[in-house]
Amino acid sequence: MARPPLLQLSDISLTFGGEPVFDALDLVVQPGDRVALVGRNGSGKSTLMKVMAGLVEPDRGTRVVPPGESVRYMEQDPDMGGYSTLGEFAQAGLEPGELYRVERAAEGLKFDPERPVETASGGERRRAALAKLMAEAPDLMLLDEPTNHLDIEAIGWLEDELRATKAAYVLISHDRAFLNALSRATLWIDRGQVRRQERGFSAFETWRDKVWEEEDQQRHKMDRKIKAEARWAVEGISARRKRNQGRVRALQDLRSERAAMIKRQGTAAMALDQGPKSGRKVIEADGISKAYGDKVILRPFSIKIQRGDRVAFVGPNGVGKTTLLKMLMGEVAPDEGTVQHGTNLVPAIFDQARAQLDGDASLWENLTGDPEMRVSGKADQILVRGQPRHVVGYLKDFLFDERQARAPVRSLSGGEKARLLLAKLMARESNLLVLDEPTNDLDVETLDLLQELLDDYDGTVLLVSHDRDFLDRVAATTVAMEGGGRATVYAGGWSDYRAQRTENAGAHAAKSEKPKAAEKPAKPAPKPAKPGLTFTEKHRLEELPAVIERLEAEIAKLGGLLADPELFTREPVKFQKATEMLAERQAALTEAEEEWLTLEEKAAEA
Repeated sequence: MARPPLLQLSDISLTFGGEPVFDALDLVVQPGDRVALVGRNGSGKSTLMKVMAGLVEPDRGTRVVPPGESVRYMEQDPDMGGYSTLGEFAQAGLEPGELYRVERAAEGLKFDPERPVETASGGERRRAALAKLMAEAPDLMLLDEPTNHLDIEAIGWLEDELRATKAAYVLISHDRAFLNALSRATLWIDRGQVRRQERGFSAFETWRDKVWEEEDQQRHKMDRKIKAEARWAVEGISARRKRNQGRVRALQDLRSERAAMIKRQGTAAMALDQGPKSGRKVIEADGISKAYGDKVILRPFSIKIQRGDRVAFVGPNGVGKTTLLKMLMGEVAPDEGTVQHGTNLVPAIFDQARAQLDGDASLWENLTGDPEMRVSGKADQILVRGQPRHVVGYLKDFLFDERQARAPVRSLSGGEKARLLLAKLMARESNLLVLDEPTNDLDVETLDLLQELLDDYDGTVLLVSHDRDFLDRVAATTVAMEGGGRATVYAGGWSDYRAQRTENAGAHAAKSEKPKAAEKPAKPAPKPAKPGLTFTEKHRLEELPAVIERLEAEIAKLGGLLADPELFTREPVKFQKATEMLAERQAALTEAEEEWLTLEEKAAEA
């Protein structure tokens, strides 16, 4: 006999003092469901999950959970009052024979059960809440951003656990790779409506774009019909003494229906503007190391970062990624070695702690109070890339409305705080971006836009992230920190790093397991072998044709722009910048072609 649904919501309506969050919502979660819950930041994903958990009471509608079925929600800010340690909180309510589950989860999620609650960070508290939910093993798990504050290893552990569980679950996450690996269905919240597709997140964007295309076509047809009916109504005044009142009422109904269509929220109007061009050398570190007491953070490490490089730093939480980043930026001095900066650097920094935001101040005050953004004598204006803008107009570019502009920053969601920090970052000109965990809490559309902006950014990017998909899209070089102070440079993004690491480990294992041959008479020394390409050189040789093709396309585009004979007179600044960019691209093309030729010759000699 088939089991009934684990959870059923019927005719749910919910309003928070304004527009309805949901209206007449119906939703069913079946046993074995593995559902991605997606939607824009602020669309109501967390609110819906709390309704599903029974933590938020709707204005209308019913929530049904059959007797004997259990539903648990992973709290983002768990109440640990009355508990002395994280482990005590996570074990509460479990039978003695189930306590081992907390120890196992604590090991996989990397938190100390003995940590006192009062000294635990927000990330440790969330990991304890996730461990508690996993240990309780409910029939339905509601997981709101479970990968936040987890490093890549812990995310991998959680993936394996969820893949193996027999429980149903609903996931909210910004991590594409996580959702792609685990979801078999998708719930999409869009303007108060919840749609469901019986396919995983990998098919979401195609589905979303199709729905929006059909919606645009329907809106266009309705606009044309309204225009035709309105023309008939006006022309009919002179043509007939009595108009067809039925058609007039139908026109009014059409207009009412058109007005009721809720406009889609646009994407944030984010932009990155490169400041003055930096020198070719951006950062050169030679033999730098760092230790705090007996804990070695970094053994002697060297790297050269040049203009235009995209360098990602990966590794477990606490391994020292941010410390290395601060050493490279000159904020922390190495114990040994040197760090040299190139000329004309203009950095902009996104810090994972959001320390640049004052939680008690309003969004307005956070922008106008920034000395670099303040416009003298103008309390309602800020400098955005050198130009004055009204503070509310600029906030609207990042999807904040006028009401939110006066609200305190602490009232914002995690994704909204990230957007506000990006607004501060992008108001400045820069040629070096330092992004420490920029992807936390951002929705898929904003992540896509950020990635596109980084692709087009002419400066240098240093990135710390646990988002594997984002790393693959952005990084051209990966610095892996795997503990014990070791830091290794790999070509490419996350997937490239993992492939190279696996290949190197396999080669090392094969070498160590190879049995020693019996002693043989010495042979004449062979002639020296011609050197072949290293793995990095092979990777570079494979990617150079695409680099050359991109540079040629950019040169053609700039050439077309400069072909306008009136550009210099009409827009002298744009003409000068385009001229400089053309010279830079031509030099880069020559260098890339020479590098390709050198590597091709070396490959042919091998």
